[in-house]
Amino acid sequence: MGPRILVTGALGQIGTELVEALRFKHGDDVIIATDLRESTNCRILDVMDSEAIDSLVQTEGIGEIYHLAALLSATGEKNPELCWKINVEGLDNVITVAKKYDCRLFAPSSIAVFGPDCPDMAPQVTPLNPSTVYGKTKVVGEQLAMTSGVDMRGLRYPGLISYKAPAGGGTTDYAVEIFHAALEHGHYTCFVREDTRLPMMYMDDAIRATLEIMEIPREKLGEARGGYNIAGFSFTAGELVQSIRRHLPDFTCDFVPDVRQNYADSWPNDIDDDVARKEWGWAPEFDLDATVDAMFSGLKTQPTV
Repeated sequence: MGPRILVTGALGQIGTELVEALRFKHGDDVIIATDLRESTNCRILDVMDSEAIDSLVQTEGIGEIYHLAALLSATGEKNPELCWKINVEGLDNVITVAKKYDCRLFAPSSIAVFGPDCPDMAPQVTPLNPSTVYGKTKVVGEQLAMTSGVDMRGLRYPGLISYKAPAGGGTTDYAVEIFHAALEHGHYTCFVREDTRLPMMYMDDAIRATLEIMEIPREKLGEARGGYNIAGFSFTAGELVQSIRRHLPDFTCDFVPDVRQNYADSWPNDIDDDVARKEWGWAPEFDLDATVDAMFSGLKTQPTV
C-alpha cells in the first residue's frame, strides 16, 4: 500500500462523492475521511487544530490531501469573520503540514473569485476582484497554491449539481433544491431571477476533473495550477425549469430573489476553460438535459434528502 490519502470536509456535497470515488479507485484502507461530524468511516478533524492535522498526517502516512473543509458563499457572507478563519487560516494549517511531510494537496477554488468587472465569459487570466468574503478567501487560496512551495492544485468549480448529499450553503444551491422540491411538492420558490445565467456542472464531471488534475505530473501544469477554469454548461434558472418539465410537465416555479441574487449577479455567465483543455485534456460529459435526467434517475432510487 502506497501513501494514504486524507480528505477534509468529507461529509460535504463534494466530499461525499469524492471519498466514494477515491475509495473505489484506491481501496477503503487508503482513504482517511474526516469532518467536524463523526460518521461511519469518517473521523473527526477540525482544520483549525494544526496539531491534530500534523498528528494524523504523520501517524497515518498521508501523502496526498484533498482539503474540502470550508464555508461556502451564502453561509460565509452571514459570518464573514468565521468564513475567513476557516477558509484561509484552516487552509494555511493544512499547507503547513503538507509542506512538512511533502504531501501533494488539492484545495478547490470557485467561480466566486470573479467580480463584477469580469467579462461575461470569464477568461483564465483576469483581474480577480470578488465582491464576497468567500470569493476573497478563494483568491487567497489560489495565491497560496503558487507561493507556498507545496505541490498544490485547484479548480474553479462552477455551481455543482448532485443528489447524493445536500447542498452546502452556496449561491447556486437553487439548482439542487429545485429537484427535491419538484418531486416532493411539484413547486419551487427560486431565490434568483428567472433570467439569471450561471456556470454549472454535474457532480460526476467535477469529481472526474478533480481526480484528473491530481494525476497530471506537476511539470505539465502551468500558471493556472492554483485554480483552473473548468466549464460544464451555463443555463438560466428559467431554462432549468423548462428542462425539469420534460419529466414533470405540471411543475411550477416562482422567482423571488433574495440577497443571493447580488452574489449571482457579480459572477460571470460562462467560463472559458481553454487552458485546462490544452494543458491536461479537460472536457465535460454532461449538458443541462443530461444533468436533469441523471438527477431524476438518482433521486428516484433513494430517499430525498
